[in-house]
Amino acid sequence: MKLSDFDYHLPKTLIAQHPLKERDACRLLVLDRNRGRIEHRIFKDITDYLKRGDLLVLNDTKVIPARLYGRRQTGGKVEVLLLNRKSGLTFNTLVKPARIKLGEEIIFNGKKINGQLTAKNEITFLAKNIDEIYNLGSMPLPPYIKRKAEEADSVYYQTVYARCDGSVAAPTAGLHFTPELILKVKAGGAHIAYITLHVGHATFKPVKAEDITQHKMEKEYFQINPDTQKLIEETLLNKGRVFAVGTTACRTLEAYAQGAKEGFTDLFIYPGYKFKIVDSLLTNFHLPRTTLFMLVSAFAGEKLIKQAYQEAIDKQYRFYSYGDAMLII
Repeated sequence: MKLSDFDYHLPKTLIAQHPLKERDACRLLVLDRNRGRIEHRIFKDITDYLKRGDLLVLNDTKVIPARLYGRRQTGGKVEVLLLNRKSGLTFNTLVKPARIKLGEEIIFNGKKINGQLTAKNEITFLAKNIDEIYNLGSMPLPPYIKRKAEEADSVYYQTVYARCDGSVAAPTAGLHFTPELILKVKAGGAHIAYITLHVGHATFKPVKAEDITQHKMEKEYFQINPDTQKLIEETLLNKGRVFAVGTTACRTLEAYAQGAKEGFTDLFIYPGYKFKIVDSLLTNFHLPRTTLFMLVSAFAGEKLIKQAYQEAIDKQYRFYSYGDAMLII
């Protein structure tokens, strides 16, 4: 299976640069796999597709303010992206420029907080606690959003149900939900469950192997609590449908199907994969030639997903993290 099979052309003007003020007012493309039919709705209409006894699974990970700006002692600018917390106040990071040497100190917020490169791509902060470090940072917007993070991003680049610190990118399919919409889902008789998968920098890691089966996914931490496990099993037993909100929830549920409840997953889903738990997938529109686009191609079928993407382009849908949504049923 070739990387070039997962390419498509998207006009740059369709890449959303800002969120909508009303989360659930975005457009929703509904793709019916069995009928090969496409509908165009508004996101808040999602409740029309959920039935009593269905299970909507949300990823409650919380994006940390992972992008920090500092200076070298020589005065040069430094950009640090916190990838994950190793221990204490030591983080695995990406540092620009890469020429910073081991042992070199980086100055943040004037001279109030310093960080030291203690190993390759590892920084130890001289701070009182982790909150002092997070207070230095801003939201780590993805590279296709061509602006610096603004104050509003701390709200809109976070789901309304986020509660577990650990992601460096938002599970963007969930950004469209409001507290009121979640209550409406419950009132309609569907259940809601939460899983946690901390989205790592791997979400933006390009696939370089032309034979995609040679691509290696980076591991990401996930956890499925006992209450969610019970809801999954009850839904399956009662023949309800499982709706995964986002590729992160989808991968976590499919890891659970393999017997895992907590740990690190590097599950790579591409066409040919047989889904064991997920019946429907709610997702945003993804970059070409990415593992995310490969996953939705596996779920909907390569031909049908490309047809849906082309229709979204023709109808001027907004793409990527702050863009519109797709429901695959």
